[in-house]
Amino acid sequence: MNWLAHVYLSEQSPAFRVGNLLPDFMSMPALAALPQQFQPGIQQHRRIDAFTDSHPIVKQSIQRFEAPFRRFGGILCDVFYDHFLANDWSQYSDEPLPEFTHGFYDSIESLRPHLPADIHFDLRRMRHGDLLGSYRHLSGITQALQRLSRRFRRPVDLAPSVHVLERHYDSFRADFRAFFPELQAHVGLTS
Repeated sequence: MNWLAHVYLSEQSPAFRVGNLLPDFMSMPALAALPQQFQPGIQQHRRIDAFTDSHPIVKQSIQRFEAPFRRFGGILCDVFYDHFLANDWSQYSDEPLPEFTHGFYDSIESLRPHLPADIHFDLRRMRHGDLLGSYRHLSGITQALQRLSRRFRRPVDLAPSVHVLERHYDSFRADFRAFFPELQAHVGLTS
């Protein structure tokens, strides 16, 4: 799961929510050096990723990708599944998505003094571009994939994989809808 799901699958505490996001921005040694208040969220992030990466429904989704995207299938499914979470948001939360995301951005801002300076830019960009809310739209997914593409050592363009999402939209959505309740149960969260 990508950023939106990680934040959603968190306890209400701002530090837990922010901690659940940080492993996507920081190295393991840097995470270990963070204040204790972030550690439960960091552990939740790892539980979510381990469950997701090993789940048969996610593996089924990954099979829809052909070369060159199959080797990135887990990452792509994470982003695609966030798209479905954003679009099905009212099935999982009584709080409207814009209120949820803006509340999370406020949490980041309040905790920024406790976070390393080298991630401040990325966290500010998240807020200013409402990156969590942007997952609702295919254009937001394309932008997320462009950002992900820049994180690899070798050049890779993941943005065209959005066409795989468009081609198999109903199948990916069905996979997400079958998988997400199992993930919620795994982390002890029910809608």
